[in-house]
Amino acid sequence: MNVDYRSTRGGEEHVTASMAILKGLADDGGLFVPETMPKLEISMEALSKMTYQETAYEVMKLFLTDFTEEELKNCINRAYDEKFDTEEIAPLAKADGAYYLELFHGNTIAFKDMALSILPHLMTTAAKKNHSDKEIVILTATSGDTGKAAMAGFADVPGTRIIVFYPKNGVSRVQELQMLTQKGENTSVVGIDGNFDDAQSGVKAIFNDQAFAKEMDEKGFRFSSANSINIGRLVPQVVYYVYAYAKLLENGEITDGEPIQVCVPTGNFGNILAAYFAKQIGVPIAKLICASNENKVLYDFFRTGTYDRNREFILTSSPSMDILISSNLERLIYLSCGADAKKNAELMKELAQTGSYTVTEEMRQFMCDFIGGFATEEEVAAEIAHVYKNTGYVIDTHTAVASAVYRAAAQNGDVSGERKTVIASTASPYKFARSVVEAIKGKENKADDLDYIDELHEISGVKVPNAVEEIRHAQIRHNLQCAACDMPQTVKKILGF
Repeated sequence: MNVDYRSTRGGEEHVTASMAILKGLADDGGLFVPETMPKLEISMEALSKMTYQETAYEVMKLFLTDFTEEELKNCINRAYDEKFDTEEIAPLAKADGAYYLELFHGNTIAFKDMALSILPHLMTTAAKKNHSDKEIVILTATSGDTGKAAMAGFADVPGTRIIVFYPKNGVSRVQELQMLTQKGENTSVVGIDGNFDDAQSGVKAIFNDQAFAKEMDEKGFRFSSANSINIGRLVPQVVYYVYAYAKLLENGEITDGEPIQVCVPTGNFGNILAAYFAKQIGVPIAKLICASNENKVLYDFFRTGTYDRNREFILTSSPSMDILISSNLERLIYLSCGADAKKNAELMKELAQTGSYTVTEEMRQFMCDFIGGFATEEEVAAEIAHVYKNTGYVIDTHTAVASAVYRAAAQNGDVSGERKTVIASTASPYKFARSVVEAIKGKENKADDLDYIDELHEISGVKVPNAVEEIRHAQIRHNLQCAACDMPQTVKKILGF
């Protein structure tokens, strides 16, 4: 079955997968969604015997139908290679009554590697397929992990440049150092005076500036995105939920067709939307548990039907989730109103103008697969300590948000405590060593976050990842900063016009 894409706001239809990846965002500001949702063409029993790479092909070929088998397999094999430190790519760890899907074994030790290892290959292949002679400028906002993973993926890739904006005081020190020390002649990173939503809004405004786009075109550039607003980021994320179910089946943890639950620490809504897509193509998922930190805009949305970003922005120990405008939710909103692009566009306009919107009861019923929950800072620290004390397994702050939300939901009867549950483990504990060590041992007040690395090694018994060892003495290569309002001028300066 051929799958084309359309904008959630109605401005574009019948767009090929390769062109949707190349564009990133639709011309009308909408996000690309499949015009028809494909279904798995192979049984779970067959998938259970496959490698991650083989599973990736079976899933991604359903969505990227204008890529040839050779093109797609080449992208997959170049992405999921020895840069991952485990052969399984995304191993499952059973601990404390749940299955932690470890998505942090790539070279930047966060789940963004799972998609950003392949996106550069998909994008350069897409450029060739569409005879694009423009240099691709990847423009991305990050709440901590996307930036490093995207820069690592695109570093020195011919025909591309990448510019990353991040909130200067809104990421962990390890996250910041990973970005500031990134090599690659085509990489740039800029700290902004503001939060992630300011960075994301600034990037979207640049994408939607038609005069800027015309100027870029004349200079031989075209913008694209590495955020999960790009369908080329979202599709590879569907793979690991299919793979997780297949591995549970292979290990005898579930029977074929037995429904599972999935709990995802959620900020921009891309990772949990990928789980929803996995359900749509045939993975038996009963409930999708959307776990928020104290920036609980999504929890409030699923509880009330009103999305309202008009609230205090809170800096937490899980900074990749410190988000009040969850861009990927737009795809679910579009689907929930019966793929009514006009209705969706009205709601997104209302969000832009007033900071909130309310969905209908019918739309809420469509989204009944989702359950929201949130965890406070105290609950996150307590969860890290609880899991470690009970099992010896160490989880990071973001994973702890999901773990705490799942346990509370099971205890409250909101989800089944008996049903097998996969928790998306989105980052290595080493990325947030201070918070993890202090949760387990108490406050220590060391001067530098890196001072906690060796202590975490002693606690966990897990080898310090190369990604962390590299930044201990790495040279700072990027030092640009700007105000959020100066982002367009900064992009022009970096590109030399």
